[in-house]
Amino acid sequence: MTLSITNLSKHYNQHKTAVSNYSLTVNKGVLGLLGPNGAGKSTLMKIIATISKPSDGSLTLDGVDIVQNPNFIRKVLGYLPQDFGVYPNLNAYEFLEYIAAMKGVGGKALRQRIDVLLDGVNLTADAKRPIGTYSGGMKQRIGIAQALLNDPKVLIFDEPTVGLDPEERMRFRQLIGDLAQDSIIILSSHIVSDIETIADEVAIMQDGKLITHAPQHEIIKQAEGRIFEVLLDNNSLNTFKQQHKVIDTARQGDVVRVRYISTPDSVAPSSIQVTATLEDAYLFLTHHNG
Repeated sequence: MTLSITNLSKHYNQHKTAVSNYSLTVNKGVLGLLGPNGAGKSTLMKIIATISKPSDGSLTLDGVDIVQNPNFIRKVLGYLPQDFGVYPNLNAYEFLEYIAAMKGVGGKALRQRIDVLLDGVNLTADAKRPIGTYSGGMKQRIGIAQALLNDPKVLIFDEPTVGLDPEERMRFRQLIGDLAQDSIIILSSHIVSDIETIADEVAIMQDGKLITHAPQHEIIKQAEGRIFEVLLDNNSLNTFKQQHKVIDTARQGDVVRVRYISTPDSVAPSSIQVTATLEDAYLFLTHHNG
């Protein structure tokens, strides 16, 4: 199964372009989508999910134009939007049965399918409570469950781990790992560690454009030799931030360990070069292209 995006653009008016001349090919596995707020990630996902139409370009699944034939992907699609809403008076079973009916999913195996999904998102004990009484993290988990109801082959998750605690995030990553062998999974997240843990490939967006798309290790390689750490006293930190792109700081008694981006000829005294991570590479690439 192959999803092909070719020269895709989305213009809202002559002054606002959310996605610009975007081309990408996605095969089975997990694609992690990274980018700053306003980069166009959610717009791109809505277009793939056939909720929004592109202004230009083409979008095909296994060679079928899904802009002209949206039902071709909808039959195999699971989608969790960033602004997922629920019916507060329904319990988890009622809600998932309602969503299943809308997706045309039914039959004797439906209840068993719902039981499996509720167990997978750790909601079995709360399944008969009204969803309106759920915490934000629990509502997010019911959103994940509804995306999986029709055993989809294309899964789109927009910020799926928002509101999840560390244990729930781990369960989600395991769930996605199990699905990745047979499905195309596109996952957008501000939590780079989630992408780093489960994504086979990474695409980085900025200002509606694709900066880079490659296997994760190749993305990280682009920041090699550009990430450094140095120990500073507290009084020097603000001045240092004005001169360098700081990634992270960690206080250690009277000093601060600073992780930053630099060219080799602009490294601060006493700095050491460190191994780049996906977060380092993401910040380096968006800073470099900003």
